[in-house]
Amino acid sequence: MVSSQASTRIYAGTSGWAYPTWKPDFYPPRTPAKKFLEFYASQLTSVEVNYTFRALPTEKMLEGWLASTPAHFRFSFKAPQRITHFRRLRDCDADVTQFLAALEPIRRAGKLGVLLFQLPPNFKADASLLTAFLTTPALQISNGPRIAFEFRHESWFSDEIYNILRRHEVALCIAESDDLKTPEVHTAVGFTCFRLRSSGGYTAAELDSFAKHFTALAQQRDVYAYFKHEDEPTGALNAKAFLNRTLAIEDKH
Repeated sequence: MVSSQASTRIYAGTSGWAYPTWKPDFYPPRTPAKKFLEFYASQLTSVEVNYTFRALPTEKMLEGWLASTPAHFRFSFKAPQRITHFRRLRDCDADVTQFLAALEPIRRAGKLGVLLFQLPPNFKADASLLTAFLTTPALQISNGPRIAFEFRHESWFSDEIYNILRRHEVALCIAESDDLKTPEVHTAVGFTCFRLRSSGGYTAAELDSFAKHFTALAQQRDVYAYFKHEDEPTGALNAKAFLNRTLAIEDKH
């Protein structure tokens, strides 16, 4: 159980929960699919919803998710591919407006984490385009959503881009995969987003290192950390082990 985790600023999980193949190592053998999220949220503190990359959730769907999760749980969402891959950040005001409106029940409930804009690997750096997108009218609202950008072409990793993100209080998503590792640069004051995507999972020593580092970061900011989801429950088990380590560190202090 992670109820005591509510007092911390670390929100961790995976990118999904609807995996029957996570039985019996993560989900108990008799857990029905409709109870997956409820159990997931008893073990982990956040989830990154990839569903929104291809379709927007209905209000009824969101109501079910909200009812299945405790008050401290946070939902992060991947931005629609229409914005990041099809339009490639151009002329997206209507799409951004629709995306934010669909997530309003989550925001109203106080359970909205980060909106992740993940760009395709062949999308090279364009500072003027990024600036124009971040000044999209739909994003110019008071108490707007927390936004993170995951760049998958190394041309984006420059001070010019980091400064644009800083001006708009947007986080550089610090992602690591088998192909590319984002520099650890914190461009948003209030939060940081990590995506930990090593295909082989993480060792106990690596999880210890994450726990120490992220707990230190959480003294000044909210930290969102998402482990890679696959048919195997490795990511969920890594996230659970990581959270247990952060609690142990807190208990020592």
